[in-house]
Amino acid sequence: MKISRRNFLKSIVAAGGASLVPLGSKAVAEPKLDGYPDRFGCLTDVTRCVGCRACEEACNQANKLPKPDVPFDDQTVVETQRRTSAKAYTVVNRYGNSKTGEPVFRKIQCNHCNEPACASACLVKAYTKTPEGAVVYNPDICLGCRYCMLACPFSVPAYEYDNAFSPRIRKCSLCFDRIKTGGVPACVEACPTETLIFGKRKDLIKIARDRIEKEPDKYLDHIYGEHEVGGTSWLYISGVPFEQVGLKTDLGDRPYPELTRGFLSAVPLVLTLWPALLGGFYLFSKTRDDAAETREARPATEARRK
Repeated sequence: MKISRRNFLKSIVAAGGASLVPLGSKAVAEPKLDGYPDRFGCLTDVTRCVGCRACEEACNQANKLPKPDVPFDDQTVVETQRRTSAKAYTVVNRYGNSKTGEPVFRKIQCNHCNEPACASACLVKAYTKTPEGAVVYNPDICLGCRYCMLACPFSVPAYEYDNAFSPRIRKCSLCFDRIKTGGVPACVEACPTETLIFGKRKDLIKIARDRIEKEPDKYLDHIYGEHEVGGTSWLYISGVPFEQVGLKTDLGDRPYPELTRGFLSAVPLVLTLWPALLGGFYLFSKTRDDAAETREARPATEARRK
C-alpha cells in the first residue's frame, strides 16, 4: 500500500480538525432532555414481586436472546446478586428484609434516564433518548469505546466480549419497537402479580404517590427515579430502604450529563487525534521501510537473472 507525504499530512489534519470540535458545540450538542411530558415509563412495586422470573423469560424471548445457563423456572438463581449482561437485559435478584425477615425481590434493567449519561458520554451519538421515553442504542455507528459503561450510574450497559467480529453494547430498550406501535414492554405483559405497570411517566408518579399515601405503613415515602440523576423513566416504590434492594441512594438529583459535559468535550482530542497521528506515522514508516527493502532486493534479483 502506497501513501504520499501529502496524503498522510492531509489525513492527520482532517483527524485533528474533527477531534477539535467539542461535544458541547451546536454540531453535536445533546438537547436538554427533561421535557417530553408524554413520555412513557414503568413502575415497579417491589412489595409485589415474588421472584418468579417471568419477566426474564419474556425479555429473553422478545429480544431473541440465548437460553440462560439456569432455566427460568429455577428460582435459586435469584439468590446470586446478578447484573444485566449481553445475554440478559433484565434480571431479578433476591434481597434480605430488615423489617419482616422475609425476602424481597427486585427486577433490574436499564432505567432510561431523562438525561442519560450514556448518551452524553457517547462520542458518535450511538444512543438516543426518544420522545417515548426509551433510551435506544444504534450498534451500526458504535465505536466500541465503552465510555457508556463507565458513565452509567446504574452499571447497566453490557459489552459483547464473546463476539469478536461485531461486538456491541447490549441493554434493555424498553421494548421500543412495541411501545411505538401501541404495545407494552414484554416484561410488563408477562408479570403475573402486576408488579410492573406501564404508562405515561406522569401518571405512574400519581399511581405511586396514591399507593404511598393510602398505605403509609407499607411503603417508604419516596418514589425512586422521580428525581434521582435528574429522573428516570423506570420508577420504584418499596417497603424497605432502597439500598437494601441494591439501588444506589447517593447519586443525587442532578443529571449526570451536567457533570461531565466539560470533561467529555476534550475526550475526542485524546481519542481520535493521537491514535490517528500514531497510526499515520506507523503507516508512513512501514511504507518507507517496504520501499527500502524492495530497492535492496532488486540488485540481487537482477544478478540472479544474469
